[in-house]
Amino acid sequence: MSRRDEIAAGLASVEERIVDACAAAGRDRSEITLIVVTKTYPASDVEILAELGVQDVGENRHPEAGDKAEQVTAPLRWHFLGGVQTNKAGAIARYADTVHSVDRVKLVNALSRGAEASGRTLRCLVQVDFGDADGRSGVAPAGLADLAAAVASADHLELAGVMTVAPLGDDPTPHFEHLVRLSAELQQNYPEATIISAGMSDDFEHAIKAGATHLRIGRSVLGERASTR
Repeated sequence: MSRRDEIAAGLASVEERIVDACAAAGRDRSEITLIVVTKTYPASDVEILAELGVQDVGENRHPEAGDKAEQVTAPLRWHFLGGVQTNKAGAIARYADTVHSVDRVKLVNALSRGAEASGRTLRCLVQVDFGDADGRSGVAPAGLADLAAAVASADHLELAGVMTVAPLGDDPTPHFEHLVRLSAELQQNYPEATIISAGMSDDFEHAIKAGATHLRIGRSVLGERASTR
């Protein structure tokens, strides 16, 4: 089987799961954006994804993400999903369309400066942490309003919504449901902040049921990562 056939089969399997989960939740498939997470996979895989109709890809690391954005000629939307070091924010702002992992005001300011220098407006999601102890980034729910206000008031950023990663070992459903409630509260003041980024390969059906709009799926589409193959 060619690599293109492998990716096409993975994509078709994930698509079937998304459709089934939407049907079970009484939702329309058009409500869901699939972001294929391509970290550690080669740029050639990203090109194949584009040929197969994928429009959104996600990366977690810089400069890997920037290198791929330069190498891949297809018109894709690039989502930066990982933690952002402040000193790399300017570089990320040059190629990312959406940053999902905004977790502090200092980063807001750095991303805004980077977007300004590049003559762009950068969409940002506030990453919410639900108290897990595995070292992930994110702001506590109580801090969401203040951080969202900082993003919304930044001249070159657009507050687009919220994101979370379900705590390891927990039932993801209550955390995803909590994120959806926070999103509804946020939209009372920022009606354009409609993105709810939640759900990965092992839990995206739960995210769809809860109300997520954007899924971040890598392994189920592309197979085991190169480091473990």
